[in-house]
Amino acid sequence: MQNFYRAKIKTIITLLILSLVFLNSNIFSQQQSSDSKYTIDNCVNVFNSAKVESTKVGYQYWFVDKNFIDGRTLKMSVVAPHSATHPPHVHAEDEFFFVIEGKAEFYLAGKTKITEGLATFYCPSNIEHGIKNVGNSELKYLVVKKYQEK
Repeated sequence: MQNFYRAKIKTIITLLILSLVFLNSNIFSQQQSSDSKYTIDNCVNVFNSAKVESTKVGYQYWFVDKNFIDGRTLKMSVVAPHSATHPPHVHAEDEFFFVIEGKAEFYLAGKTKITEGLATFYCPSNIEHGIKNVGNSELKYLVVKKYQEK
């Protein structure tokens, strides 16, 4: 029964994160017209293994890339056991992580915390942060970020 509730919670949280990404988005306020750039075909993105981008320690999949709206993105990263995509780093954009499954170690400004699945991690802008897989199975997490417009 606990696995049933865990699956339901995972689904609800994932939907909430997707809502957060597009909160106040001009997609929802834009009037529909025949020349609208937003269509059912480009607004729905179902995972497609042919579009996976390999990394040194797993892969990533962009559900929403920075060219779609205004720099807002939603990416899934999958990381092999006892690995990290990259070391802790700093950038101007803040970032939000949601662990779908696996055992993650979060790093923020010199401190760490380990969690397992259904956890979130907020990284403020210009603060050193990182995430790595400290478990024996794949770590899967979503990354929500808005890239600065250039």
